[in-house]
Amino acid sequence: MTEFDTSRIKGIIVPILTPVDKDENIDIPKLKWMTRHVIDGGVHGILAFGSNSEFYMFSDDEMLAATQAILDEAKGQVPVFFGIGHIRTKQAVALAKRAAKLDVEAISVLQPMFIQPTEASLYRHFKTIAEAVPNTKMLLYSNPGRAGYTMSDDLIVKLAHDVDNIIGIKESSGNVTKLEELIRRTQDINFKAMAGKDTIVFPGLAVGAAGAVCSTANMYTELVAGIYDKFVAGDLKGALANQFKLNPIRQSQDAASFPAATKDMANLMGMDVGPSVLPTEATTGPVLEKMKQAMKDGGYLK
Repeated sequence: MTEFDTSRIKGIIVPILTPVDKDENIDIPKLKWMTRHVIDGGVHGILAFGSNSEFYMFSDDEMLAATQAILDEAKGQVPVFFGIGHIRTKQAVALAKRAAKLDVEAISVLQPMFIQPTEASLYRHFKTIAEAVPNTKMLLYSNPGRAGYTMSDDLIVKLAHDVDNIIGIKESSGNVTKLEELIRRTQDINFKAMAGKDTIVFPGLAVGAAGAVCSTANMYTELVAGIYDKFVAGDLKGALANQFKLNPIRQSQDAASFPAATKDMANLMGMDVGPSVLPTEATTGPVLEKMKQAMKDGGYLK
């Protein structure tokens, strides 16, 4: 059995926004600015091409080039992860092999979207990808809200025990009991479970999560990173206060078209990350006004 160093897989990992220009090309200078912005704000890791990074809008070549730009700017200060969301196993394997040539901490592989595989086929899918890059750490990415189905605890626990380089999961259901059970059932191995919903960072840490993957850390970086930093320093009251300040802002995004809200908020704060990639369009009307009010109430807009 191969042992992997997972000591850097912890804290607040931000699925970094992918800035684009007016022609929807990735804006590399702005991406490097974003990288510096979140590192200076205190994040503990960066996920390139997570859901809020709009991975589904870009080619493999675009994603790999942009990830190299992030790595160049990060200079090893924080670990950089690479997201893979291909539905087809063969395509996911090909991208994993290319990503493994970069200096990434790990790859993060989403359950296949749109289709609904059996648990047996999901097991083979993830195992095949992991075994194609045996020296690269791999995180499972469970997002039932976007994929349309839930992966069972049994499946996740079996993959964690059977495949050496599957060393963690981003669990985005928002179900604290599910997260807690995955942590309980993998205590015997080196497996890092991360909360994948911004509103449960504190409860996730309380049940033993290694950290959380939070899109709001793009904009409210110090606030979100502070939940983890205060928690591990023993300031539970302060960590919970940060969580409670974040929650209304994050919840105000729910009525918006996914994934527009994150870029909308970033642009409202003057970060100038460009628009969401079409067909996603910027939020307007009452939904936008509700988001603005939540930001004002939190002290992030005047």
